[in-house]
Amino acid sequence: MYGFDGGKKVKGRKRHVLVDSLDLLLKVVVTAANTSERLASAYALMELWDEYRKCLNYVKVLWVDGGYSGDKLALAVWLMIQAKVEVIQRMGPEFELLPKRWVVERTFEWLNWYRRLSKDYERLPDMSEAAIYAVMTRIMLKRLAA
Repeated sequence: MYGFDGGKKVKGRKRHVLVDSLDLLLKVVVTAANTSERLASAYALMELWDEYRKCLNYVKVLWVDGGYSGDKLALAVWLMIQAKVEVIQRMGPEFELLPKRWVVERTFEWLNWYRRLSKDYERLPDMSEAAIYAVMTRIMLKRLAA
């Protein structure tokens, strides 16, 4: 399951993660690179809704990247968990530190510390998701023991 993302000019897969404000992984979905971000995020949120319905009632704001913007996603989030979607986007072409976006970027950096997740070694997306869950379990145990 590989695809080509025309916007980023890369082939392979995309990792869509839902994390809380402490960088703890809630849900991960691995899709082909040509899958829409909005579609994958709605799918991840629906799977998370099935598992943790009572916990998601406390979510009031969902911060997303610019690729996840759109009225349909905001409506889907509102209908599922009655939360507002705030899009965190750059204003210009120069680099700027964006609030709240570094939380997910730091999670991706932690995942890249592990050799198996630094490249796309897995053949099946389910195996890639399982490897991400295993690495995040290890990271959370190390944080708990510290």
